[in-house]
Amino acid sequence: MASPQLKLYPHPFSSYCQKALIALYENDTPFVFKELAIGDQAASDELGRLWPIKRFPVLVDGDKVVPEATIIIERLDALYPGPVRFIPDDAEAALDVRFLDRFFDHYIHTPSQKIVFDAIREPNRRDAQGVEEARAMLEQSYAWLDAHMAGREWASGERFTLADCSAAPSLFYVDWVHKIDARFANVLAYRQRLNARPSFARAIDEARPYRQYFPLGAPERD
Repeated sequence: MASPQLKLYPHPFSSYCQKALIALYENDTPFVFKELAIGDQAASDELGRLWPIKRFPVLVDGDKVVPEATIIIERLDALYPGPVRFIPDDAEAALDVRFLDRFFDHYIHTPSQKIVFDAIREPNRRDAQGVEEARAMLEQSYAWLDAHMAGREWASGERFTLADCSAAPSLFYVDWVHKIDARFANVLAYRQRLNARPSFARAIDEARPYRQYFPLGAPERD
């Protein structure tokens, strides 16, 4: 199906925005990049009119407003498919991909953001116990993922899918937040493959100018 004018409202440094951008870049899907620049009140107001929750990314497809990176990728795969398919046709394989997408969002992304957001708070409002629990969750998640990735190229097997779109920014940023130990060699190797994937490498490069804003300090790598 020929693509209409798609508009994506992202910020290049946002991990969830990068997740959606990977899918668009994988298939060279034409779209308009409506960057939500820091401090741009007009852009923020425009986003609020589209999606009052004001979380990004948001995709506009004609008169349809589509929030949430996972749903954006599902829509692209269903309505504007390209050479890379993000959801397998096989029902069992599709469930595996969707589970892994949830794994990266809930057990890597969420605890990682907990630590980052806590660092932004005033010192007297910080949640030391919550941060400790988030770090413990990440250690458990690294261990599970390391065993899962043994002998695999991509999260759900041999094909790059929605799960890998989710994994790439999650693992990229979490290693800045709670370093992935060398004993999790399969996770580190998978992260390296994701970083080298052209679609994500492009997203990484587009985000470089914003590294100064990372609350914990961006490391001199990646």
